[in-house]
Amino acid sequence: MWAVRSYFAIVATRKTDGEIMSYKQLLDAWAAEQKPLTTSETYAVHLPLDDAARLNALLEMFPGAERERIITDLLGVAFDQLEAAIPYVPGNKVIQEDDHGDPIYEDTGLTPRFLELVKKHRATRS
Repeated sequence: MWAVRSYFAIVATRKTDGEIMSYKQLLDAWAAEQKPLTTSETYAVHLPLDDAARLNALLEMFPGAERERIITDLLGVAFDQLEAAIPYVPGNKVIQEDDHGDPIYEDTGLTPRFLELVKKHRATRS
């Protein structure tokens, strides 16, 4: 999904241990100028004036970072945080037990559908 951004391939600016990257870590990555893998697909957007001003401020603060890189990284971190914010909705089916033997129920919320669609779209971009 933005294979385009490497949510589909692990990139230098994203943590590989399943943790969500913080904005502080993103700023550190821009300062170190690690480039992520991308595809040739592009998206054109018109930014609100305040967002464009913030983007230009970041470009001035990190002259080695490209505009596309900053937008792509911010979008990737936003997607990570959005995914983490999707609430878990326990279903009726027990899928495993935790360390204490308590049941863990399948998630019947938006997360499984979202991850299924991500996987579907990732496959079409590889």
